[in-house]
Amino acid sequence: MKKYLAFLLMMGISVFMPVFAQNDAASTAPLDKNQLTILIILGVILGMILLLLVLIVYLMSFMSEVFRKDDPSMADEPSWWESFKERFVTGDIEEEQAGGKLMTDHSYDGIQELDNFMPPWLQYVFTGTIIIAVVYFGYYTVLGYGQTGIEEYEEELRIAAVEAETRGVSMLAAMDETNVEVDNSAAAISAGKTIFGANCAACHAADGGGGIGPNLTDEYWLHGGSIKDVFSVVKYGVIEKGMVPWEDQLSPKEIQDVSSFILSLVGTSPAAPKAPQGELYSGGDEAAPAEDSSAPADSTAVASDAIAEAE
Repeated sequence: MKKYLAFLLMMGISVFMPVFAQNDAASTAPLDKNQLTILIILGVILGMILLLLVLIVYLMSFMSEVFRKDDPSMADEPSWWESFKERFVTGDIEEEQAGGKLMTDHSYDGIQELDNFMPPWLQYVFTGTIIIAVVYFGYYTVLGYGQTGIEEYEEELRIAAVEAETRGVSMLAAMDETNVEVDNSAAAISAGKTIFGANCAACHAADGGGGIGPNLTDEYWLHGGSIKDVFSVVKYGVIEKGMVPWEDQLSPKEIQDVSSFILSLVGTSPAAPKAPQGELYSGGDEAAPAEDSSAPADSTAVASDAIAEAE
């Protein structure tokens, strides 16, 4: 019974080792609830199959022993395991030796060629590899159904590009007034200018000098002059002042573009600027750091001045 269990154990290890290797390679990917449930179900099914195999082997061994005891004539007959091993594992070695196949009549300089017996399992493996090679060649080369290594690589690149684009769209969709940043790229400023001309120029003038709405080119702002403040005003509007919210008409990316364009108008010279409104915005955290007045003076310059005075 021990040799049967050892055989099943070796077969189980040979079957499940590739699965374990694949799981280790993909262990960095987190499993969701559905995947974990499927994995548990598959594990239970495989465990039941293995248990049934063990029970079948045990039952066959038990029945073989019972038949041997009931019929003494079967005592000299090989058991099912010995028959299986002789047919698929070891072969009939005695028959091969009796047939004189261990050595052929080939002789080269007194050295005779050995015709060693090939075990049945190795014959099956060899035949199987030939069949698999023929099928593989036909599937990938003759019929052209399978992807080559280069085609698989290009397909993986395409999938990665689609996933990257999807992540980018998700990040842009999640943009709001709490995490928006200025985009001074030429594409963003150009897109923002187009949106401003189509939706904002009627109240703020095409050059941002103001009209019904306030002047956007000076440093005075009614609701704050940071990118987050401008983004919030464009998104939610100022209903009491007559400015409608644009969150339903413009995407977060478009609001970022037009807000970045509005900030690029600061410091320009419009044709007919409206008088400043609101409070002076100095930039806050976005302002450039002031020059450090506590930096040590240039000692060489002081020495040069002292020499000039002495002369």
